[in-house]
Amino acid sequence: MFARIDQSPVARWWWTVDRWTLGCLLLLVGFGAVMSMAASPAVAERLGYAPLHFAERQLATVPIALGIMFAVSLAPPRTIRRIAFIGFAISVVLVAMTFVVGVEVKGARRWINLPGLSLQPSEFLKPTFAIVAAWLFAEQKARPDFPGNWISIGLFLLLVAMLLKQPDLGMAVVVSAVWFAQFFMAGLRLYLVAGGAVAGVAGLVGAYFTLPHVTSRINRFLDPAAGDSYQVNRSMEAFANGGLWGRGPGEGTVKDVLPDAHADFVFAVAGEEFGLIVCVLIVCVFAFIVLRGFSRLLQENNLFVLLSATGLLIQFGLQAIINMASTLHLIPTKGMTLPFVSYGGSSMLALALGMGMMLALTRRRLGTEL
Repeated sequence: MFARIDQSPVARWWWTVDRWTLGCLLLLVGFGAVMSMAASPAVAERLGYAPLHFAERQLATVPIALGIMFAVSLAPPRTIRRIAFIGFAISVVLVAMTFVVGVEVKGARRWINLPGLSLQPSEFLKPTFAIVAAWLFAEQKARPDFPGNWISIGLFLLLVAMLLKQPDLGMAVVVSAVWFAQFFMAGLRLYLVAGGAVAGVAGLVGAYFTLPHVTSRINRFLDPAAGDSYQVNRSMEAFANGGLWGRGPGEGTVKDVLPDAHADFVFAVAGEEFGLIVCVLIVCVFAFIVLRGFSRLLQENNLFVLLSATGLLIQFGLQAIINMASTLHLIPTKGMTLPFVSYGGSSMLALALGMGMMLALTRRRLGTEL
């Protein structure tokens, strides 16, 4: 514990950060480590790796992610903005590189192979672009002669085009939802809101008719007999087998047959082994983090901080909703990780960066600490 008169950076951080949110984030990271140990050995053995291959990689990433989250959460808003601008520029370059040197997996070029690491640069676009867009919108409000809105629109169109080229429709949808919400909060006119909604629906319809993998997933969602629905069917069986209290840690069987049991469908493994009660608690933890973050912003009078933190919270909550809804067959399947619970080094590091920035922006600050 730190004394309140202690003026060291860590002590000031301790007394100003939202410790409830921090505790919930650590709880998710811990539960993710448990689920990695439970779900990944069967997947690793099917792929010819050592049983703990994925678990060891996940556990090795956890300290790095926690270090990033802590270090970033120490920073004032001005430093957060600089970090985001640098990270955004690097991420855009790396995403562009995926079209040249990227590794193709399941028909998509989203990854770059580095020594000991497969990096997905688009994961880092989400939190950094949310900060960049927030600054552009806020700067337009502060200086009407500054074309912040137009620059933001240009960057948004560039990112969506790059993501659809990969293709990664789910990531494009998340980025679009966050950006549109920020633009709305910054004062977007209502007729433009209606126009944006129509454009979004038209874009989804266009994706259905032009992207074969989107067509297949939507058809399988509407009619399971229209194609291979193996993973979703096994996922629903897992929840049925788990019942209220689950079959017990390590006693689940779905991980033995589910290809993405450690990643996109880890929630199904949790449902089978820990039951409905734990799944509801997981949902409550995600909801608490988002709602707690919004409550911290109620008294915020800095538009940049308000837009930035709101974008990061919407992004975090939306990603969790998409993953869990896909697993429960409430929406078409989408390869998106459950934040801090699913296996994925790039995802965990990007989420740590985003949540570190959110913790920094929602800290209690004096008016001069900008």
